[in-house]
Amino acid sequence: MDTYVYSIEDDAENAKTLYVNLTNKCTNACVFCIRNTIDEIKGKKMWLENEDFTAKDVIAQLEKFNTPQEVVFCGYGEPFMRLDVLKGVCAYLRYQKGVKIRVNTNGMGNVINNRNILPEITDFVDEVSISLNAPNEEQYEKISKPQVKNAYKEMLEFAKYCVGNEIKTTFGCK
Repeated sequence: MDTYVYSIEDDAENAKTLYVNLTNKCTNACVFCIRNTIDEIKGKKMWLENEDFTAKDVIAQLEKFNTPQEVVFCGYGEPFMRLDVLKGVCAYLRYQKGVKIRVNTNGMGNVINNRNILPEITDFVDEVSISLNAPNEEQYEKISKPQVKNAYKEMLEFAKYCVGNEIKTTFGCK
């Protein structure tokens, strides 16, 4: 069975932060991405053999842990590629557990889903961490190797939407 929920803390059962891996797919092919070189993190196999799972399947794995303080959607792929599953898990976490929710993303959520997804996630997502990876568009293209046209501009636009919807927004660089 694939692992959708994992901890990187030593006491996994009582972890303060849990991570959710929804997909292997991504719109970027970053030169530094670990999914190209390893298939596990902290002894947890991350590469998903089957992506036909539902929010209920993820929730079943979450139930094996005590309620954490935070859940981070972060794995081998772009979480917003599985928007419906993400929203289902987030609704459970927000309304049943009251957990803080963060999404680590490349900022292509709107492009991937062909619409502004912020109205759909604002009630659930507290924070997004966007992989900026470079100080300008030219370097971003070289490092992130996006498969989306105008990816750098789309990423910045997504960040503006997040901020405008009062979602805490940070940029990360590798």
